Amino acid sequence: MPEAQLLDPIRILHGSGQPVVEDAVLIRDSHLIAFGEKARKQAQQLGLPSTSASQQLLAPCLVDPHSVLEDPIIGRSETLTSLRHAAAAAGYGQLALLPRSSSWRDRPERLQGFVNPNSDVDIHLWGGFSRGGAGSELTSHADLLHHGAIGLADDDLIVPVTLLQRGLVVGEMGTAPVLLAPRDEQIQGDGMVREGVETLRAGWSPDPFASETLPLRQLLELQQQHPERSLRLMNLSTAVGVDILTSYASRPMASVCWWHLVADQSRLDPTELGWRVNPSLGSSRDRKALINALANGTLTAIAVHAIPLDEEDTQLPPNQRVPGLAGHQLVLPSLWQELVVNAGWSIEQLWHALSFGPSKMLNLPEEQLNAGSRRWLLFDPENAWIQDRHHQDAPKAANQPWQGRQLTGRVVGCGLRE
Repeated sequence: MPEAQLLDPIRILHGSGQPVVEDAVLIRDSHLIAFGEKARKQAQQLGLPSTSASQQLLAPCLVDPHSVLEDPIIGRSETLTSLRHAAAAAGYGQLALLPRSSSWRDRPERLQGFVNPNSDVDIHLWGGFSRGGAGSELTSHADLLHHGAIGLADDDLIVPVTLLQRGLVVGEMGTAPVLLAPRDEQIQGDGMVREGVETLRAGWSPDPFASETLPLRQLLELQQQHPERSLRLMNLSTAVGVDILTSYASRPMASVCWWHLVADQSRLDPTELGWRVNPSLGSSRDRKALINALANGTLTAIAVHAIPLDEEDTQLPPNQRVPGLAGHQLVLPSLWQELVVNAGWSIEQLWHALSFGPSKMLNLPEEQLNAGSRRWLLFDPENAWIQDRHHQDAPKAANQPWQGRQLTGRVVGCGLRE
C-alpha cells in the first residue's frame, strides 16, 4: 500500500458488537490514523486525494485458536518466521500453537523463544496437559501457566479420562482454558473418512461416528462435574456431535476446523489432499450442521488447525500420511464465499467466528480497530487470484489444498509487521 492513503468510502467493522458502517479511513505508514471526518480533514491537510474502496472491508485481525508447529527453528515444512509471515499476509494477528512438537511443549523452558518484539503477530502456546502427550502422567500445570502458557491441551485426541479427571480435581489450571479433542483413536482405528454410503462407494476406510460421539459425551459429563473448570472442545466434525452438544444447556465453547465448513465427501476429487484430516471428513449433512451450529452460537470459533507437512510427506499414500492441511491464506476467502455469499451470513457473523469467538476461547481481549494501531486487515471480496503454494506470501508447507485453483476474495492489505 502507499505510505499514506485515504480510503473513502470503505466498509468498516470496528469491533465486536458493532455494525459494519460505510465511512472513511486514513492509513499512514501501516497505522490507522483517523476515521470519518477527522480522516478527511487530515488527508486534506496532507494533500491526499481520496480513493474509493466501497467494495472492500477494513476489519480487525483474525485469530487462530489452534494450529501445529513442530519445529519452529529449522522445520522443513514450516518455521516460526515463515508462519508469522504467512499469517500476517492472511490477516491473522494471533495464533495459538498446540503442544505437539519435536520437543513437546510440556515444560516451562520449552515455552521460551516465541516472543518477537519486532513482530505484531502474537504467538500463544498451549501447554501440554500430559507429559509428551502420552496421556499417562500430568505435567506441572501451574508451572506451565505461570511461564506463559495460554491454557492446557494435548494432541488432537482425547486424554485418557482417568488422567483428565485427576487433572481437573487437582485443579492447578484454575479457570485457564483446557482444550480437548472429542476423538477416540481406538474407535477410529484405520478409518479415514466418516462412515456413510459415499464412503463405502469411494472405497475409503470408514471412521465410525462413535469415535467422536462417545468421547464427546465423556467430556460434556466432565464439564458438568467440574463447572469451575473452563473446558474447550476442539474440532467438532459431525451433525450428531452438534446434536449432542446442543442437548446440554451448560456446554463448553467449541471450535470447528475451517476445512469441515467448505469440504465434504461429495465435494472432493479422489486424488485431493483434503481427504486426509483429523477429525475425519464427513458428509454434506455434517458440513451444513456445523455451519448452522456456528450461526446459532452452539459452536464458538473457526480454527485453521494448520498441520504443515513437507513435500516428501505429501507423496505418501493417504493411509500412511500424517493427517492435516495448511493454508491460512485460504480461510477467509473460502469462508466468505461459503458463508457470506452462499449462506447469507452477515460480515459481523463471519468475524465473530473468525476473530471474536476464537479470542473468547483463548480468554483474550477481542481484536478491534483503534487509531494509532497496526492491527487491521483490508479484504477485497472481488479480488480474483490463483492459489499457488509457492507464492512468497504462502506458507512453506506442501500440504496446501486447491493448488492452481482460482479463488475470489483476498486480503490485500494488513498493518501487521511479521
